[in-house]
Amino acid sequence: MRSLLLFGSFGAGEVIVIALIVLLLFGGKKIPELMKGIGKGVKSFKDGVKGIEDEINTEITVDDKKEEKK
Repeated sequence: MRSLLLFGSFGAGEVIVIALIVLLLFGGKKIPELMKGIGKGVKSFKDGVKGIEDEINTEITVDDKKEEKK
């Protein structure tokens, strides 16, 4: 298992403890809303990264075409 630089490595016990703490803090009814919000945030982040990658690839293609004309 890969370890995160900031958090170290998580085992099954740590994940269970974190899940229980989240359950206690937010309650059973709020967790689906929380997960939905996190999912939307991750999707938005991925879309933003994809847009930047597409823009970079477009610029590289345009630069290559300019060099071919010279």
